[in-house]
Amino acid sequence: MSAFTPENSPIYQHEDIQEILHIAIARQTDPGEFSRKELVDIAAELGISEDCLQSAEREWHEQQFIQQKYRTFNLYRQQLLQNKAGKYAIINGFLIVIDFLGGHTVSWSLYPLLFSGLWVSLDAWKVFLLKGEAYEQAFLRWERKRQFKRSIGVFWQNLRQVVQE
Repeated sequence: MSAFTPENSPIYQHEDIQEILHIAIARQTDPGEFSRKELVDIAAELGISEDCLQSAEREWHEQQFIQQKYRTFNLYRQQLLQNKAGKYAIINGFLIVIDFLGGHTVSWSLYPLLFSGLWVSLDAWKVFLLKGEAYEQAFLRWERKRQFKRSIGVFWQNLRQVVQE
């Protein structure tokens, strides 16, 4: 394979240009932030219209908003798992202590430890499995629940304002 030089450069596809520019921006020695004006100037230099840039910017903001929702959902699920693991540890520790104090051995308390450990492991698997239909359904259920709580909160707030007037 011959070495790359600008003289023998190939014709680039649209996706290739995106990747090359992405790498170049990431490797830039001054990894500062860009203002909106600089973004508009860069787009103009690349021949991107203002309408196209605004549309892309809107889409990017929507994607960021959705990604933030997914991050919040994942954090919520991890906190639930931590709570379950804490309860698991406390309850099973208590059962092991009772079993040990009753006969100076650990015998029957291993069964609840194993069965509840299986349930916690399955919950952990579900929490860290971030793809698939079950994950999307869980996310949608969580999002509907949040929206419902928000709408109930708004309703009560409006009702209080009406009653106070």
